[in-house]
Order: sequence, then structure tokens, then C-alpha cells
Amino acid sequence: MWVILALISAVLLGLYDVFKKLSLNYNAVLPVLFLSTVTAAVAVSPIVIGSVYFPEAFQKVHLYVPPITAHEHLLIFIKSVIVVSSWIFAFHAMKHLPITLISPIRATGPIWTLIGAILIFQERLNLVQWFGVLVTLCFFYLLSTAGKLEGISFRKNVWIFCIIAATLLGAASGLFDKYIMRQIDRIAVQAWFSYYQVVVMLPAIALFRWKRPKAERPPFEWRWSIPLIAIFLLFADYAYFYALSIPDSMISIISALRRGGVLVAFATGALLFHERNIRRKGIYLLGILLGILIISFGTH
Repeated sequence: MWVILALISAVLLGLYDVFKKLSLNYNAVLPVLFLSTVTAAVAVSPIVIGSVYFPEAFQKVHLYVPPITAHEHLLIFIKSVIVVSSWIFAFHAMKHLPITLISPIRATGPIWTLIGAILIFQERLNLVQWFGVLVTLCFFYLLSTAGKLEGISFRKNVWIFCIIAATLLGAASGLFDKYIMRQIDRIAVQAWFSYYQVVVMLPAIALFRWKRPKAERPPFEWRWSIPLIAIFLLFADYAYFYALSIPDSMISIISALRRGGVLVAFATGALLFHERNIRRKGIYLLGILLGILIISFGTH
């Protein structure tokens, strides 16, 4: 069951990346991110309010948000800080880099999650899994050569460092999710996270957007793809949190399957945005995903 949920989450995440790219092309980053977080908060409000006044009805449809302690609120807030930090890096990179280059880099996320799982949750790698790690890293290196063909150096380009930072923070978030899902109801996590992400975004947009002179602000244009970023992420996270809440689920496998959503983003980037070197980058992406699959199927 948790494998199917992880795959559903993967497809929705791929579409989420597509709407990000549509929203960010030639647009200001922070307003797009802020408005998408506000959309998520508005979307979950009926569930939060309904759980207070009609708890039995929401329990029947598995959308009940139970009361949580102050400590649990703190844990969700910490998760929000990690995720929003990852998003700020990722959104800036998405604006400036081809989605067909970002997708393979993001696909390496399970490697870093796996390393964290080894250190924190005592998950162990066998010989097959180590081979998968080697395959993934080899194709990641080859991907850097494809970037050079487009004038993008993995060693010097600041946006490459941004997407790598976003990937590492995303891996940290995945590990933290596994920790908090053991003690907090998954619906409560998703609902309150949707509120706290707005709280975390407010200082960022106030400092780097609102306090800057109007002439120095990057131009912002409203697009209907902006709220769709939040909607698709909400559904993707619902499936993801559900998978994590299942007792025998493994964060390393869920993270690997979920990253398959980059195929959707990559294919759409190739079709919609007419990006370059599609065949070469596609081969390297498949190589990265092959390494992830080897790691997944090598799990006992």
C-alpha cells in the first residue's frame, strides 16, 4: 500500500515542478513562493475548522485534524523552516536553470536521504545497494558534462549550488518527516505545516521584497499556475504522509519511488519549454533513476 502511495505522490510532484517552472519563468521568485504557501493555508482551513466543529464527520472521511501539544507544534514549525529554506533555494534555481537539468539533480535526493537513514535510523546498505549508489553518482557526474554544453558549470554556477542545497535540505526534511510521523497524526502535520510555512515565509518576503525600493524589486506577474503549485503539492504530500504513517514503511524506499516524479517534470520540460540536449540529459536521468532503483530493489 505504501509503495502505491509513494508512486502517486511521485506523479503529483512531477506536475508540481511543472507548475513551478511555468510560474517562475521571467517572474519574481519570492512572491510566487509566498502566494503558493498562502494558497495551501487557505485550502486546509476548511479541514482545520471543520475538525473543531464537526469532528465525527471529518473522522469518517479521514480528514480529521486532532489537537496536538505545544511540543508537537514546535516540531512541525521546525519542519516548516527546513522545507521553506529548501523551497527558497529550489525556486531560485528553477527560475534560472533548465528543468531538464534540475530534474536529474533533484533525483539524487534519495542518496542523501539514504545516508541520513543509515546514520539516524540504523538502516543498512548491502553490496547491491552500494552498487546503486555508485551508479547514481557516476551518472550525476556525467550530467555535469551535459551542463557544460549549455554553458552551465557545476563548479561555478550559483544556481547549481542552490539546487544542490535544496536537494540536501529536502533530504533532511524527509528524515525529519519519518521522525515526527512516528508521534504526530499525519493530517495534523500537513494542516499545521501549511500554516507555519506562511509564518516562515513572512520574514523572508518582508526583508528581501517589501523593504527593497520598488525600482529594485524583480517584476512580478500573477499567473494561475501559482495556486496550482500549492494544490498539487498538498495532494502529493497527503499521499506521502500517508505512506510514511504506515508502520513497516521505509523512508529510503519511499524517497526513491517519490523521486520518480522527475520523469514527469523532465518530459514536460522537453515538450513545453523546448530545452536543449534532451536526449543526452534524458539518458543521464535514466541512469540516475536506475541507480535509485538498484538501491530500492536491493533492500531486504
